[in-house]
Amino acid sequence: MKIYNHDSFDKPQRQHEEDVLVLEKEDEIYKLVLYNDEVNTFDFVIDCLIEICKHTLEQAEQCTMLVHFKGKCTVKTGDLDLLKPMNQMLSERGLTCEIV
Repeated sequence: MKIYNHDSFDKPQRQHEEDVLVLEKEDEIYKLVLYNDEVNTFDFVIDCLIEICKHTLEQAEQCTMLVHFKGKCTVKTGDLDLLKPMNQMLSERGLTCEIV
């Protein structure tokens, strides 16, 4: 953006404003990915997502359908401290998942 010096019309001078970008350190965002299997039922997976990942019924149903038809779905995002216990609990129930 250019601003003109209106104080002196005899010696016009341009003043420039500079935009300064500030980089903020962002926490790394990890994904908890659930994979399809031929063992667990839809109802079981939905119940696990509601209980462990704190999904609503609608979220859990949508994720379960995506896992079934696409082979995998990101069921939760966040920092590692949040996702590690969820990953472990889902794995202990026989679901295939990983943090990426």
